[in-house]
Amino acid sequence: MEGQDTQTTGAWTVEEDGANIYGEDGAVRSAFLAQIGAAIADRDTLTLKREVDDLHQSELGDLLEALHPEQRRALVELLGSDFDFSALTEVDEAIRLDIVDNLPNEQIAQAVQALDSDDAVYILEDLDQEDQDEILSQLPFTERIRLRRALDYPEETAGRRMQTEFVAVPPFWTIGQTIDYMREDKNLPDRFSQIFVIDPSFKLLGAIDLDQILRTTRAVKVEEVMHETRHAIPATMDQEEAAREFEQYDLLSAAVVDENERLVGVLTIDDVVDVIQQEAEEDLMRMGGVGDEELSDTVLATSRSRVPWLLVNLVTAFLAASVIGLFDRTIEHIVALAVLMPIVAGMGGNAGSQTMTVTVRALATKDLDIYNAARIVRREVGVGFINGIVFAVLIGMVAGIWFHDRNLGGIIAAAMIINMFAAALAGILIPLLLDRLKIDPAVASAVFVTTVTDVVGFFAFLGLATWWFGIP
Repeated sequence: MEGQDTQTTGAWTVEEDGANIYGEDGAVRSAFLAQIGAAIADRDTLTLKREVDDLHQSELGDLLEALHPEQRRALVELLGSDFDFSALTEVDEAIRLDIVDNLPNEQIAQAVQALDSDDAVYILEDLDQEDQDEILSQLPFTERIRLRRALDYPEETAGRRMQTEFVAVPPFWTIGQTIDYMREDKNLPDRFSQIFVIDPSFKLLGAIDLDQILRTTRAVKVEEVMHETRHAIPATMDQEEAAREFEQYDLLSAAVVDENERLVGVLTIDDVVDVIQQEAEEDLMRMGGVGDEELSDTVLATSRSRVPWLLVNLVTAFLAASVIGLFDRTIEHIVALAVLMPIVAGMGGNAGSQTMTVTVRALATKDLDIYNAARIVRREVGVGFINGIVFAVLIGMVAGIWFHDRNLGGIIAAAMIINMFAAALAGILIPLLLDRLKIDPAVASAVFVTTVTDVVGFFAFLGLATWWFGIP
């Protein structure tokens, strides 16, 4: 084929360039972007459809993120009904809203009908209530009820992430009836790995895996081969807890039930993978004090999201500065202290951040609880003490040689041990305390741990110097 390098081995033909839109660095190729940009500028709908038609939804999402805002809006407009709206689940929230806000609700309603319910909810949940109601009012009754029920569940719960399309049969059916039903019904989900068993009130009784159905003769009744769904997910369960269930029990899918144990949906592994990535990114961003910031956010929005924690940091910086101010006479007499004191605070801050990171992650994954907290605290304190001694010896020797003063080397060595010990305690106890107070430790731990290490480091170093040299 022209423009493509092919390599033939036996009966197999491998296309090496073709539909691959990514370069060696994993980003969308600039040549492909230029081609799409030119087609958009020329309003060449045929070329756009040809180039975009075979893209996976994640690839189309990457393309949308790589385009300029006006280009991505034009791309969606030119593709019209051929645009795959499931790609909007693969982009930043800001980009998704930018695209959706520029589309008429009638077009969104038409597109939503072609999506799986979990993808439809993902797009609708960020819209204003007025737009949601208008779009839902244009959907068929059954779809409207399903989506409304999912949207009524709290954000970041299993009910929001579930797919409301599933296969369910009564227990008295035979395997043969079940197979015929799956072959003949045109409204079944495109992909599923389990069939659920329910009573007339939709209460969940059990489930059958598809491989079990293939191994069972047609005359056998469903209730004879079904197994209990031991890991049914409550619809109100936090999505992170639901993801942990999948991880612990190696699930591919799980039934989602309401407060009356009635089947309302199914949670699948592809959505859980997205949840795991989202929660990990969220924890990482919060530890850096940047909240739910997206790369596509505007300068003003990004600045606004970062200001609160920078203000908190400013307050704590003044606290550390006030400690230094207590020893201004000492620093006047021994200028070397001003050179060395950032080392003590900096090493303590880094050590505290290491302990804090491990602790916050352990709390998030439920690996740290009341039963093993004491053992973990002892371990981290021991690590802090040993590391303190190691670096105390090192920095003490360097400082003593540098300033030709063994006393100064001994003082900074002692301060280093004290601060590394305090850093280990703060790094684990502060996240534990915040977690006990129902405050997200990923958000608030860093600023408090840094404050402790700065204050203790400066006070220990300057205080010891003041006492040892007898400065009034």
